[in-house]
Amino acid sequence: MLRVALLCSRRAPGLWYLLDRKAHELVCVVSSDAECVEHEDLVRAGVPHLVHDIRRLSGLARRPDYDRETVQLLAPFRPDLVILCGYLYIVTAPLLEAYRDRVINIHDSDLAQVDEQGRPRYPGLHAVRDAMFAGERETRSSVHIATPDVDGGPLLLRSRAFPTHPLVHAARRWGATDILKAYAYAQREWMMRESWGPLLAGAIDLAAQGDLVANDAHALAER
Repeated sequence: MLRVALLCSRRAPGLWYLLDRKAHELVCVVSSDAECVEHEDLVRAGVPHLVHDIRRLSGLARRPDYDRETVQLLAPFRPDLVILCGYLYIVTAPLLEAYRDRVINIHDSDLAQVDEQGRPRYPGLHAVRDAMFAGERETRSSVHIATPDVDGGPLLLRSRAFPTHPLVHAARRWGATDILKAYAYAQREWMMRESWGPLLAGAIDLAAQGDLVANDAHALAER
């Protein structure tokens, strides 16, 4: 049975789905925020929850020190796979090298959409909002292998398409940025609550089958 560790910040959308599955062992959850909303669920499930407060090592320049400590926290649990779910920070070399090709991230845009340079069209924390401002007619979430190239690692799975409401296109005509921002929040919540659990479970299944890097054939599979 695959041993899985999960890193999150204040919340881990889809965690409930993983807690209900018996196909893997969730050995621990490490949150960067002391007020992680899933704490009580983890206590009830008997899953160790460690708080690794990122505020004392804030800033990208200090991130390798923070990630080095994260590796030390994970070591006793001997995870085979590390999941980033609702984790709001860039991960750096100490973590990526300790779990080479075994750190996966879930992201709230379709990473199969790329620009002229082959870069993800909607990377970063505001991916759904950026897609709304661009007038996209649907959105998806994706799971990929985490690499130093933020949101640019090999794509493993993506969700079904979540259509956007005609209101989005009307709001763009009106220049109503307040509506677009509010709608983007709802669209993102819809995707996270419906698809993130199954997406993460699917990625864990891929990892259990062997080397994730060898699974390029699954790159555009939907979950």
